[in-house]
Amino acid sequence: MAYLHFSSDPILSPFIGADVVAPDATPKQAAATGLTALEWSVVALAQGDRMSSLREPSPLSIALGKVFGRGGRSPTLADPRLEALRRMAVHAWHRGFAVPTHELTAFLRAGFTIEQYETMQASIGAARPTRPERH
Repeated sequence: MAYLHFSSDPILSPFIGADVVAPDATPKQAAATGLTALEWSVVALAQGDRMSSLREPSPLSIALGKVFGRGGRSPTLADPRLEALRRMAVHAWHRGFAVPTHELTAFLRAGFTIEQYETMQASIGAARPTRPERH
């Protein structure tokens, strides 16, 4: 049985995990540009979230939820850092690089870097289905 070493492949490394880096990269560089497996799973799960999951529920929807039961999961994550990542990923899945400035600021304040943002956007851009052109 053969073993192939894919850690230096720039295309596959985001999907392998943040612990896998190019041989000449230092751990600090890997942490600055990659995401952990947990963070990649948040990005993947955000694909199914709607833009409406970014808004606070209205008083009416809260009241109806209390009367009729919650009826689903809360889209917000308990960890503020992962929630900032989820919000950025939802924007990226739906709008690409057209994200609000305040969301990018919150993403950076949560401890992420511009390099991580670009890595996430590149991965989502490659995975996002292309829309057919209108005639």
